[in-house]
Amino acid sequence: MTSACSTPVSTMRRTLLAFALASACIAPALAQDTSPVKLLVGFPAGGSTDAIARQLAVGMGRELGRNVIVENRPGAGGQIAAQVLKGAKPDGNTIFLTNSHAITMIPHTVKNPGYTVATDFAPVSLVAINPDVFAVSAAATGTPPAGLKEFAAWALQNPGRGNVGVPAPASMPDFVVTVLARALASDLKSVPYRGDGPVAQDLTAGQIAAGIGSIGVMIPHVATGRIKILAVNGTQRVANIPNVPTYAELGIKGLDDQIFTAILAPAGTPQDIIRRYNSAVVKVVASAEMREKLSNLGITLMGSTPEALEQHIEASSKAASEILKNVGFILQ
Repeated sequence: MTSACSTPVSTMRRTLLAFALASACIAPALAQDTSPVKLLVGFPAGGSTDAIARQLAVGMGRELGRNVIVENRPGAGGQIAAQVLKGAKPDGNTIFLTNSHAITMIPHTVKNPGYTVATDFAPVSLVAINPDVFAVSAAATGTPPAGLKEFAAWALQNPGRGNVGVPAPASMPDFVVTVLARALASDLKSVPYRGDGPVAQDLTAGQIAAGIGSIGVMIPHVATGRIKILAVNGTQRVANIPNVPTYAELGIKGLDDQIFTAILAPAGTPQDIIRRYNSAVVKVVASAEMREKLSNLGITLMGSTPEALEQHIEASSKAASEILKNVGFILQ
């Protein structure tokens, strides 16, 4: 004969067993959710990409309830960091803040970059649009030329001194120098560096006459009079430097595409993680705090859906292909 309390006890045992099994399954996920998130950056500290990363890490950490740690993996224009991302587990613990060079230019200029953007990475969100500027050194040129055409004339009058620092070899700025040399009929030579921070340093010291880099790295030195910005890429002028014309205004075509910064995850990262991180990024870049912290960089903070970022990458990749065709680049 069954006692009155046997059924509840049996039910309780089954409930406790189910709870134990569920806890065993949930525990690893909880441990993973509280571990630090590694935010890879393909450039050294001091550049604009690194500055964006450090502010973004603070905001994302707050939104996700997890520490987000910036890890600089400089070298090869972001290619090294991209390779690290490809090899990372798709568990949300490693993400990549990259500028567009690594994902829209390198695939056209390096035969075996070690990754394929479309299949090895998952787009998360656009973060910022970051204009490049052409700047000249006061120390190297004496009295800085009034404009880009005047600098081109100065370079012709000073053979071998028209060196233009660029953030990386085979980067968009590297090819821009070729476009400018042809358009302005001047003796301009590209000098590749490892990031635009070092370009700005040598500009202020007068080690090179000119340089191309992000507005955020260059503009702090304008107030000191050490450098002068002569042109900006894109389709419109930048609010921080309203008197500086675009290349198009100077009659130089094909330089409208601007560097952008975005967050990527390893391919295969679960969609719920992608959406959670996307929501965090979009909220952070729209915040007044983020805008205030980065207002001096001259960038346009801009979040997006993963799908919109994918389209942006495709459009920028097409622009890169066009400029390479125009300068006669041949992939070896």
